[in-house]
Amino acid sequence: MAETLAVQDMLPNKFEPKRKFRWVFAIEGIDAFLMKAATRPNMTFSEQELHFINSRRYVAGKMNFDPITVTLYDPIAPSGAQQVMEWVRTHFESVSGRAGYADFYKRDCQIKMLDPVGTVVELWDLKGCMLNNANFNDLDYTAEDPTEISLGIRFDNCVLQY
Repeated sequence: MAETLAVQDMLPNKFEPKRKFRWVFAIEGIDAFLMKAATRPNMTFSEQELHFINSRRYVAGKMNFDPITVTLYDPIAPSGAQQVMEWVRTHFESVSGRAGYADFYKRDCQIKMLDPVGTVVELWDLKGCMLNNANFNDLDYTAEDPTEISLGIRFDNCVLQY
């Protein structure tokens, strides 16, 4: 006879899921409390096709880290727009037309997932982060929402530490 399992028998007693609202995104030069939303790293793999007589085989090609997006609140003080523009100016200075060296504009970032008491339970180290877009978004006389800034961040490599 088939046995039916109860839900409490299938889940461990100490099961505690990570929550989407318990995290800290750390970018040098931008206050962590300005962060509103962020995406975690996403990887895509190219595939290589190998031909042999009448058949094909596939092996993994190069891995690519997709850019992530971060949304920030833009308060009056401290100014989120000013903090973002300081990073933008290391990429390209619109007044002088000079571009920056990668050593100046690339930063390391961290995404920290927290447990209910604030202990870091998941740590992503993102290496060589640079902006691929900075959007200061729209204004609207009919809206009551706070202003926000959206950032697209491209990075060279990431490591899930734990």
